[in-house]
Amino acid sequence: MAVEATIRVHNLFVSFRSKNGGEHRAVAGLSFAVEKGGTLAVVGESGSGKTTLLRALIGLVPPEAGSVALFGHDLQELAAADLSKIRQRCGYVLQDPYGALPPSLTALGAVMEPALIARRGRTKEDVRARAKAILAELGLTGERVLDSRAVGLSGGQRQRVELARALMLGPELLLCDEPTSMQDVSTRGDIIAVLRRHVERGMSLIFVTHDLKLAARAAERILVMQRGRLCEEGPAAEVLSRPRAPYTKALIAAIPVLPAKPLPGA
Repeated sequence: MAVEATIRVHNLFVSFRSKNGGEHRAVAGLSFAVEKGGTLAVVGESGSGKTTLLRALIGLVPPEAGSVALFGHDLQELAAADLSKIRQRCGYVLQDPYGALPPSLTALGAVMEPALIARRGRTKEDVRARAKAILAELGLTGERVLDSRAVGLSGGQRQRVELARALMLGPELLLCDEPTSMQDVSTRGDIIAVLRRHVERGMSLIFVTHDLKLAARAAERILVMQRGRLCEEGPAAEVLSRPRAPYTKALIAAIPVLPAKPLPGA
């Protein structure tokens, strides 16, 4: 029996007006699918169309042509109220954590807010307990952090609060735009481990990054974008070990390699 696709994209084109008034095609003819519980990393350098693609996948920007089917529903055919219901089944982590969190709420309050609005949880204390558990999973504990507003948090802490907020309602699909860009190496690994645990519970994941090695740790498949187009797609291990496209080979060649021996004076 075929596995249900959480999202199916067919021949998608997305364009928008550039600052000089011209038309910029950000996504050009992409087709792919992510099955229920599947994981896909979208990789490419800045300006390759990754963020625009993510926004199109949940109907935040309209396609010029092609289609996006989410949970079996073509987004272009949905009324606004139905599209809103579909989005409630998704989590979305923005690339910029500085504008993503409500400035008037504490870290704990920001994570609790989606569940309180959706009336998930029997009591406010249930919601509080779940929010604390998710934050702890991401390494955020203690009153000093949980009671801090966004302005009092570091960029890395804001990213993790935003991720906790996105996970709070148990999304069926999580879309992450560079969610580890402000993390150190160890914290980056912790975040990937958290995401993997949620995927094991049935969540689908689309993870945008410019880091091919991180992509291979986060997802079972990699899609490489170049100037809005599909450059290469395949199993993560295969894309890293046997890349076909020159652009993918160039991305792999640009990955820093640590020296085998300690540097002099180290």
